[in-house]
Amino acid sequence: MTLVQLRSFIAVVQHGGFTAAARALSISQTTITSQIQALEEEHGVELFHRRGRRVELSAVGMDLLPIARQISGLETDATSMLHDSGTLKHGSLKIGAVGPFHVTEMIESYHALYPHMHLSVTLGNSEAVLRDLNDYACDVGVIASVFDDERYHMQPYAQYPVIAFVNRAHRLAARDTITLAELAAEPLLMREPGSTTRKALETAFREAGLNPRTAMEIGSREALREAVARGLGVGTVSHSEYVPDDRLRPLRIDGDPVSTYIHVCCLRERRDSMLVSSFFKALKGNPNRGG
Repeated sequence: MTLVQLRSFIAVVQHGGFTAAARALSISQTTITSQIQALEEEHGVELFHRRGRRVELSAVGMDLLPIARQISGLETDATSMLHDSGTLKHGSLKIGAVGPFHVTEMIESYHALYPHMHLSVTLGNSEAVLRDLNDYACDVGVIASVFDDERYHMQPYAQYPVIAFVNRAHRLAARDTITLAELAAEPLLMREPGSTTRKALETAFREAGLNPRTAMEIGSREALREAVARGLGVGTVSHSEYVPDDRLRPLRIDGDPVSTYIHVCCLRERRDSMLVSSFFKALKGNPNRGG
């Protein structure tokens, strides 16, 4: 087994086939096919099920994938250390994030320090980001929850208040603020139960002894915004994620009793690697910010 074979294996998975993987690696399809076949024959296994032009990972292939990604990640760290002497003049950094709002400013800060590094961002919920960290599918994560797990290093980045927003025709649209009790009495359009904003809001209601009126559950930020714009109820969102819209009116919740928090994380074992530590270094110039 060689690193070249593992890189080819990862590329076939990532790009969904031998032809696309060969194109991404700038090699011939024959070469990449030969590398995968040699790996399979050496160990007497089948890594992919071939179904015409489509390929699907076998059970063995699924078991190999996180290990191959881990080896590839370590190879990237070693290459950066040996060839760039700490300058990170080339290479790639993979970021997993819960949303585009916070990670964009982080990318801007990182790019200012390391303009030649290639960055890629994958979006998902906090659990998915941690799973990708574990599988070495991403190098650093930007998540909205703290997890008590020794495998991960987690660093606070920012705190943002949760705000409400209503349709411009709503009776509350003439106001700038709303109390938590008033909000609980409104027909609320809530995100799915796993939403960080919803968890923070429900905790605040519970601690205040309030029973909110949940009129509807909507599984995406964009769909919830459209529902509020159509007058179906009152929405809530982290202040940092509110998108101005002529149809909507944002309302601060008196006293900012509800907040969301953003953390940057990585595998603890990789915190001091050159690649991962460069991202944390880039964030030092960005102090924790509130709404």
